[in-house]
Amino acid sequence: MKKSFYSNGKLLITSEYVVLDGAIALALPTKFGQSLHIEEGADDLFHWKSYDADQSVWFEATIPFSSIIKKERFGGEENIKNRLIEILHEAYKINSNFITNSKGYKVITELTFPKNWGLGTSSTLINNLAHWLKIDAFELLKNSFGGSGYDIACAQNNTGILYQIIEDKPKIKTTEFNPDFSENIYFVYLNVKQNSRDAIANYFNNRGSIAKELPFFDAITEGVLQSSTVEEFSKLLEKHEILLSEILEQSTVKELHFQDFNGTIKSLGAWGGDFVMAVSKVNPAAYFKSKGFDTILTYQEMIL
Repeated sequence: MKKSFYSNGKLLITSEYVVLDGAIALALPTKFGQSLHIEEGADDLFHWKSYDADQSVWFEATIPFSSIIKKERFGGEENIKNRLIEILHEAYKINSNFITNSKGYKVITELTFPKNWGLGTSSTLINNLAHWLKIDAFELLKNSFGGSGYDIACAQNNTGILYQIIEDKPKIKTTEFNPDFSENIYFVYLNVKQNSRDAIANYFNNRGSIAKELPFFDAITEGVLQSSTVEEFSKLLEKHEILLSEILEQSTVKELHFQDFNGTIKSLGAWGGDFVMAVSKVNPAAYFKSKGFDTILTYQEMIL
């Protein structure tokens, strides 16, 4: 019997990086996500096929159960296969029944966004697998990819969330975020896919003691939620960018690429790639396209 699961993609609006140290973050699920379809197979094998948003196959592999049990590593250009085996191995350690009580599986995954967009190809997969196997998605993420877990919370919720890590456990509070000025909010893809794992590792290696900074990010997150005007919202985002640029010792994305933009630009998630949020009183599509950035989505197009 075929089983199907779906998880939402994600965008981290505030407290990127510092959410790992306990700051309160605002995150929003997207209208884009990923499906997982599973059917019974044979020969103690996973037959796995992954489709991108344009229906092209971006990954295909046959993985023996024995490779999952042993966490076998493959050389050459098999990095995606190795990552998948790692996730399935960690799932097996939590609940081995899907291996011990099965003859095999045919698996299809389908993205509704281009995988390079960085909206959660990995987190949506992990949440779908956890749903299928009836295990804790946060535990599976922690044991395989790592990260704060906000992306799992977005995968599971159809509304905005306030996300915080307290004593190594996720605290999730659903919240409404649909401001009156949402028509002034746009999302622009920077044509670069960021590696979240590398970005997190770099943050942990380079940050100093930031405990005293966390209340500032908490206050900004609360202010963003309460903003009643686009001007108030923009000022808070600009303050957030400056604070985080000092912690990361990196220039803001506006300083790097968009100094002449008449509006506010804020990085989302790992700095340097994926999507940024642009706030503008006029449609900025022509401006960004003139700079070579052709993927621009409105708030209504992107956010669930």
